[in-house]
Amino acid sequence: MRIFKFGGASVKDANGVKNLVKVLKEVGHKDTLLVVSAMGKTTNAMENIVDAYFKDKQNLDDAIQVVIDNHKAIINDLFEARNHDIHNKVNVLIEEFRGFLMWNKSPKYAFVYDQVVGYGELLSTTIVSTYLNEIGLSNHWLDVRELIKTDNSYRDAQVNWETTATNVKRHINIGELNITQGFLGSDENNFSTTLGREGSDYTAAILAYCLNADSVTIWKDVPGVLNADPRHFKETQLLHQISYREAIELAFYGASVIHPKTLQPLQGKEIPLHVKSFINPSEDGTTVGRGTKISPEIPCFIVKKDQVLLKLSSLDFSFIVEENMSEIFKLFHDFRLKVDLIQNSAISFSVCLDNKFGGLNELLQKLEQKFKVTCHNNVSLYTIRHFDENSVEKVLNGYTVLVEQRGKETVQLVVK
Repeated sequence: MRIFKFGGASVKDANGVKNLVKVLKEVGHKDTLLVVSAMGKTTNAMENIVDAYFKDKQNLDDAIQVVIDNHKAIINDLFEARNHDIHNKVNVLIEEFRGFLMWNKSPKYAFVYDQVVGYGELLSTTIVSTYLNEIGLSNHWLDVRELIKTDNSYRDAQVNWETTATNVKRHINIGELNITQGFLGSDENNFSTTLGREGSDYTAAILAYCLNADSVTIWKDVPGVLNADPRHFKETQLLHQISYREAIELAFYGASVIHPKTLQPLQGKEIPLHVKSFINPSEDGTTVGRGTKISPEIPCFIVKKDQVLLKLSSLDFSFIVEENMSEIFKLFHDFRLKVDLIQNSAISFSVCLDNKFGGLNELLQKLEQKFKVTCHNNVSLYTIRHFDENSVEKVLNGYTVLVEQRGKETVQLVVK
């Protein structure tokens, strides 16, 4: 079986859904499992609903209506019949999460987030599956929450691999066209969980691992894996092939084309990963596999914006040793700040952090009790794999370097 993952950009509107059909007809669709994300910017819209629920309830209905209107516009473009059953299916899903928000008693943002935001994927796959059936591409729709079981670490759930594998083998129809959602799972109490933002790639890898799939293809609006994100760099080149290890390195440092967790299950069973263009599906794209060198061998640029740089030093000029480090990293864990770079000396410690869960202010209160803390907000972390001096100079142009760290193949620069 092959796994195809289509992201939000590929199904952002009716033309996108029709192009998905074009891709399937061109490359084949038998014995294939589609993993489909929420349509376009729906995840952002669902997040706005959660924010309104907690902070601005008088605008909650307006936030929900945005989601309804966006999906109805796509439905009206795809289906000629005004009384088509797809309207009922979508209304049921809308009322499910609206009902949850009415009866929910939990004050925990992460829990509520996971119960609501994933309906973007459920809406998307319901519409795509119904449209495929409408045009004669018979398919088997699956609720991925019945497949992927996780713990209850909401917004960043950890997979229970044994239970998941059993569920996947039981529910997937081998030989047919199947469709399910990315990003989602459920815990032992059947509450929805999410695998982390942009987690649909990881979903595809989980399912591929459990099915011993022949390959995974991620369909993007770019030709494949580029040596830099075209949103941030003017000149980019296509990487024709890279190894699992190289791809894991790029993902770890923040390359946006592949989710950081995606490569590990694929590498475990040597399942090839293809990253291809849904605009030009016949082109080769990028292949990630075992033992293949990066081709061409050129510098690869990765940037993470809106990071936080903390510089800690002891109040009495004593050494920062293992005991201090252990305490500091426990606080990072407790307040859910992801560490992207560390640098330390005898009496100081610098760390670049991703504050995506918003725990920075509480962290600073704790750290300032024991350390002198300097905090730089809104810094950028640049990573260059296979760097040379020309590539470093290209990044440094116009920036002040706050931290620089070099290895044999990789340089990292925190800049303001």
